[in-house]
Amino acid sequence: MQKLCFIGFGIVGQGLAEILVKKKEELKKKHDFDFQVVAVSDFIKGAAYNPKGLDLSRLLELAGDNKISEYPGARTGWDALTTIKECNADIVIEVTYTDIKTGQPAYDHFRAALESGKHLVTTNKGPTALFFHELNALAAKKGVKFLYEGTVVAGTPVLNLNSLCLAGNRVDEVRGILNGTTNFILTNMEGGKSYEEALREAQELGYAEADPTADVEGFDALAKVVILAQSLMGAKLGEEDVDRTGITGISLEDVKAAGREGKRWKLIGQVTRDGAGVRASVKPQKVDLTDPLAAVGGATNALTFVTDLLGEVTIVGPGAGKIETGFSLLIDILTINNI
Repeated sequence: MQKLCFIGFGIVGQGLAEILVKKKEELKKKHDFDFQVVAVSDFIKGAAYNPKGLDLSRLLELAGDNKISEYPGARTGWDALTTIKECNADIVIEVTYTDIKTGQPAYDHFRAALESGKHLVTTNKGPTALFFHELNALAAKKGVKFLYEGTVVAGTPVLNLNSLCLAGNRVDEVRGILNGTTNFILTNMEGGKSYEEALREAQELGYAEADPTADVEGFDALAKVVILAQSLMGAKLGEEDVDRTGITGISLEDVKAAGREGKRWKLIGQVTRDGAGVRASVKPQKVDLTDPLAAVGGATNALTFVTDLLGEVTIVGPGAGKIETGFSLLIDILTINNI
């Protein structure tokens, strides 16, 4: 029986919760995975703790009205750090908002979970990118797992693909489309829309924020590239080491000109072994139409692994979504369950 603690219970946390409710019996039968949610803490929706377990369906109902703190019979009022330190969970699921500049407050949550001897799974790329090696070392010291599949391409399993399916290969390069918003914009520009029109549509559909800077200037993809460089190649890269350029300088005429050349603009995140070191970049590139990445349109993400034994392997899948990102957490939880 795995005891779970949710830190953050917004869209992603609820996505995982819905999966757990729906697939409870199937997960028990196929994966010998049984669970009990003992704690939830969300700074908007409230907090509840019961060492004997909370009903997940009831938590989802209360979350809709921001009334988790009204869960009957539960201890309420704890903040995130108190919940992490004092609850009896085996696994902390950290899905609070991402700050890719400081990593806070999630960084404090990460450290509290690991220092208290609890496994940690997360989709939060802020502290994962900024403090990767430190957090891995702390997890190893405490004898627990720190898993973060959902920090790169949501539920599309790029990190597990590398560690499991590509085991024994040397990965010399990873390159791909790591941001669905920019890919959606560039795809729409191919259809004749200006950058401004394509961005406006992305915002109307919820792909882009009111302030789209993190996406269109490449900061979101940059954090993911740092995680890939560190986790796949052991590099000690910081954000300042990544050559970054966004898509705001690409005009409709640039897109049309690429089409005449038999190419297509994509914002490409890339990590490459370079002798004893590693180079990383995020920048618009004109991709040949014969490249698998060129066929990936809309808000979809894709990554190509260049390996020594298998050659090039490309995986394509969703880079966002409530259930899709919730699934990434499930992958990591099942990994811990099978240890």
